[in-house]
Amino acid sequence: MTRTRWLLFLAVAAYLLTGVAQVRPEERAVVRRFGAVVARPGPGLWVGLPWGIDRVDRVQVRTVRQVKAGFNPETSSDVPGTPVGQFLTGDQNLVNLGFVVDYAVSETDRDLDDYVAQQDRVDVALAREAEAAAAEWAAGRGVDDALLAGSAELPAWVTPRLQERADRLRLGVRVQRVSVAALAPPDEVRAAFEQVTQAQTGIRTKEFQARQEAEQRRRQADALGYKFEQEAVVFRDGQLRQARADADDFRAQLAALRTLKAADPDALAVIWWAEMQKTLAGIRARGGRVEPLDTHLGKDGLDLTQFLTPRKR
Repeated sequence: MTRTRWLLFLAVAAYLLTGVAQVRPEERAVVRRFGAVVARPGPGLWVGLPWGIDRVDRVQVRTVRQVKAGFNPETSSDVPGTPVGQFLTGDQNLVNLGFVVDYAVSETDRDLDDYVAQQDRVDVALAREAEAAAAEWAAGRGVDDALLAGSAELPAWVTPRLQERADRLRLGVRVQRVSVAALAPPDEVRAAFEQVTQAQTGIRTKEFQARQEAEQRRRQADALGYKFEQEAVVFRDGQLRQARADADDFRAQLAALRTLKAADPDALAVIWWAEMQKTLAGIRARGGRVEPLDTHLGKDGLDLTQFLTPRKR
């Protein structure tokens, strides 16, 4: 009888201990009593009513979870018909698109309650909603744009829309990132698309080389233009300095001549004849012909109709 009492006591104690739960530092707990939420304890020891009355769901709120959606190259060949993750683009082509969704459970009370209530279907719901958002993105673009820019554009386009859908479904999660895992044309036309991609790559390479050459020539033209501009500035400044020097010299000579004329009225005639002698001497030195015109003077002055007889050599 005593043994039976001890066994009964141990069974009751064990049953009561089912109401004790340890919540770890990275966890939040949701306590439901007969299905209704009665508490959301944080890290520490929680003492409640035993199993069957209270249910304690511990949720890791600081753990990043992943769910794969869309095209999966490893399983696509096992599924007959159109594989999952093959989307129709805006120009009526097909593209295989697979991606990974990173999410975490939100720590607000409402989101915790929603996640605990739907945690068994959160991954499936997120995958389906992500695929629906990706289908909208692909439908608004041509196949070339989808293949070339999908890895960069799709995550930024899908992430906020997926968060809106998750909030509308009350999944209680925060979508942190969407990353593209697979992006390629269907296997039946992959070779043709690769040829087109190679051709487009060649075109972009040629365009890049042309832009580089144009930029190099522009820099050369700018350098040559700068050189000519500097030479023109130097030449201009030199001419201006020479002109100012000539003008100053001329004004100095003019002032000296005026002073000389005031002192001696015949001084200018002497200077003029001296300069004429220099001029005539220069003409003779260059083989020129200089003869007096006295023989051609008549009563009416110089007779220009008479010409000098060429000198014999």
